[in-house]
Amino acid sequence: MSIHRSLKTKSGALNQHRNVLTRAERITRLTAEERWDATSQSALGIIKVRSIKAKAGKKPKKAGVEGAEGAAAVAPAAAGAKPAAAGAKPAAGAGKTAAAAPAAKKK
Repeated sequence: MSIHRSLKTKSGALNQHRNVLTRAERITRLTAEERWDATSQSALGIIKVRSIKAKAGKKPKKAGVEGAEGAAAVAPAAAGAKPAAAGAKPAAGAGKTAAAAPAAKKK
């Protein structure tokens, strides 16, 4: 018999970032920051510890890639394609679908 897909664990699922730390993890963090002393304080009712996930920095874009993207954006306009005017009327068959589109967005 196979395992149901909702019960399968993903690889590395146990190594994900957790917002809630166990008591032992909180004590180790507090002792590393010298905010908790085992001799004078109890392990019950210890203070809260923030668990912040570090974000990866964005990579800078290369100059060669930006030039290629800019050239691709200019190419359709140079080919003679006319952009649609803001006040232009839709085609005869397109009127029905254009009227139905705003009604669908009102959900």
